[in-house]
Amino acid sequence: MAQEDDPYPSMEKRTSLCIFFKDFRHVLKPDELGLEIARIALPAALALTADPIASMVDTAFIGRIGPVELAAVGVSIALFNQVSRIAIFPLVSVTTSFVAEEDAIGKVSPEVQESESLETGSLVNSESKELIPQNGTEYHVPPFSLSVYDRPRLVDSGESAFKSKSFINSFEISNKTGNERRHIPSASSALVFGAILGFVQTIFLISGAKPLLNFMGVSSNSPMLTPAQQYLTLRSLGAPAVLLSLAMQGVFRGFKDTKTPFYATVAGDVTNIILDPIFMFVFRLGVSGAAIAHVISQYLISIILLWRLMEQVDLLPPSVRHLQFGKFVKNGFLLLMRVIAVTFCVTLSASLAARQGSTSMAAFQVCLQVWLTTSLLADGLAVAGQAILASAFAKKDYDKATATGSRVLQLGLLLGLMLAVVLGLGLSFGARLFTSDVNVLHMISIGIPFVAGTQPINALAFVFDGVNFGASDFAYSAYSMVLVAIISILCLIFLSSSYKFIGIWIALTIYMSLRASAGFWRIGTRTGPWKFLRSF
Repeated sequence: MAQEDDPYPSMEKRTSLCIFFKDFRHVLKPDELGLEIARIALPAALALTADPIASMVDTAFIGRIGPVELAAVGVSIALFNQVSRIAIFPLVSVTTSFVAEEDAIGKVSPEVQESESLETGSLVNSESKELIPQNGTEYHVPPFSLSVYDRPRLVDSGESAFKSKSFINSFEISNKTGNERRHIPSASSALVFGAILGFVQTIFLISGAKPLLNFMGVSSNSPMLTPAQQYLTLRSLGAPAVLLSLAMQGVFRGFKDTKTPFYATVAGDVTNIILDPIFMFVFRLGVSGAAIAHVISQYLISIILLWRLMEQVDLLPPSVRHLQFGKFVKNGFLLLMRVIAVTFCVTLSASLAARQGSTSMAAFQVCLQVWLTTSLLADGLAVAGQAILASAFAKKDYDKATATGSRVLQLGLLLGLMLAVVLGLGLSFGARLFTSDVNVLHMISIGIPFVAGTQPINALAFVFDGVNFGASDFAYSAYSMVLVAIISILCLIFLSSSYKFIGIWIALTIYMSLRASAGFWRIGTRTGPWKFLRSF
């Protein structure tokens, strides 16, 4: 029987899904685990929603110019965000998991390591000594060269003692006390990849702005083309700052520090909100002014985060091999497959709405911004779940892994239900903040039931992403999302042609339902990193 004050007691043997949804009445209990989740999730959620809120402010200001400009910027924002996600999502997700693992193992004290080595017996000690040359130079096992699936085998065979000791030695700087900066290889790798991908994205969007907008449904003779191209070209100049800032956010999340990214994001977005009316109406730059204000805010965020990160981490690795590019490329490629599938679904929905005219696209833009912004609140829970789970899996603390997964899923469901009520009651009034056009408002009212009703499904889908990423289950996340995307794309094409605006939202509802179901399936079948549930 678990102790009463145990923050994550051992679970009784039962079905996997029952394990993760047991004791729902205690979901808001402020115990040790609940407080740890709150400390990470609340600042993360606020930081994640800050940028979409800034985009909503852009949308509100631009809506005062006219419905054509509103629709044009809507297409440009959708295109920029989806192209950015192709690079951002794999980079941030991989960085958070790897930094959390490296930080967790790097913090293990030398006394604990010595105790674990003694417990393994003299046989393991003698085997380990054979791997240390007589000249005093110790071989180091590359960090996380073994997947999470290999770790139980290492525990059984006794090989973990040498791996753990070598791993700790490779992070010797991380174990030092005081104010000395740590060396976290994944942090340095993330910044390199962020800078490169940011410049590539800038060149890609600027050089291909017109054909990309044509693909999105903005034809060459459309009145939306000129303002859309102006906004997209200028905003693309901020792509390096966006990629770098989000890569650094991934590093801070791995440290379970979500307050620093929150403060930096708020500073940047407040700047954006202040500069918007100045550039748009005082300097009369219109949509170009909105783009310039947004770019300035992104570079400010990057500067703040880089300054804070340099105080904690030594970003210059001893050598290029310490950057572990192979680890990032392998797992990043899997998540790249996943994010391309996600991106194509959302981008296709925006493109189909644009093909129905500026009124439909303007209404879809407002609904989509609200839909994504509120849904991203659940991403705060996903970030907390990922960081805590990655640390727990690195330490093989499966009781805490189970308890963490259970709590964040329950909180996600509760959050989704609350958002559904708020949006269902308030969005019809809030829509007037974005536009006064009667036709656009009518179309928005059609989308409100879908935007509100899908919130519980969206919340669970996002939280399951964090849970699976925390378990380093990148392969399943990628392959399952590709299958979901194929089905969803077919639904989008068929339903949009048959039911127009309503059809798009029905298809998006199917899409999010399938994403949530994929998360349920992995845990329910107790496969991959969740196979330890078979013994519960």
